[in-house]
Amino acid sequence: MKTRLICGFILLMLPLMALVQKRKEITLFLIADSTVADKPYAKGNPEKGWGQVFPLYLKEGIKVENHAVNGRSTKSFRDEGRWDKVLKNIKKGDYVIIEFGHNDQKSEDPKRYAAPETDYRKNMERYIVETRAKGGIPVLATPIVRRKFENGQLVDTHGKYPDVVRAVAAEQNVPLLDLEKRTRELVSRYGEERSKDLFLHLEPGEYESLPEGRQDDTHLSAYGAFRVSDLVAEEMRTALPEVAKFLKD
Repeated sequence: MKTRLICGFILLMLPLMALVQKRKEITLFLIADSTVADKPYAKGNPEKGWGQVFPLYLKEGIKVENHAVNGRSTKSFRDEGRWDKVLKNIKKGDYVIIEFGHNDQKSEDPKRYAAPETDYRKNMERYIVETRAKGGIPVLATPIVRRKFENGQLVDTHGKYPDVVRAVAAEQNVPLLDLEKRTRELVSRYGEERSKDLFLHLEPGEYESLPEGRQDDTHLSAYGAFRVSDLVAEEMRTALPEVAKFLKD
């Protein structure tokens, strides 16, 4: 009789224990653009965002919620209500990695454009304030580079945007993942030809989903997504040691 009571008590407690464990689990929210976003696997789609593969780098105790979406900027991500969905789920101790810039600089598109020193800066600061108000920990990331070479040298395409991210991170005492710097070093080291492997440089017929091939210097291949994730992990070891403890060896 006593044994049955103990077993019954344990069975009743299991759902509660699971709930407590779930609440203790840290969530790493990603809000960003296509360079981070999950991409469909249909027909062997070769495109991947680094946020799609980064969960493979983590041990138990932390999970990734990737809310990055193709084509979004600091402005459109909020205007479309996507930030509201993230914000309501942030709990104390969660992290929010914020990486935008590729689409903020598209001045021809008023739905996405955010001038670097004004709207882009204000948008970043607002994400920080609202994350902290929920007990979350904001993390800024500079946008990864595009692959653009001139006379054998990688050239900048992001202008002032990465510097604004660095400045806001310093002013607001926010951890910084300097992915612009790290990917600039990576792509430069690979050089003009080998760096094509990081992006979507595909021959016609190589993938069913892209019968005519593709020459894309912005979006990452699976290989590129893993190499950028390597850099994210390296940056975390310095900027976010409390998250780095969840990285696999």
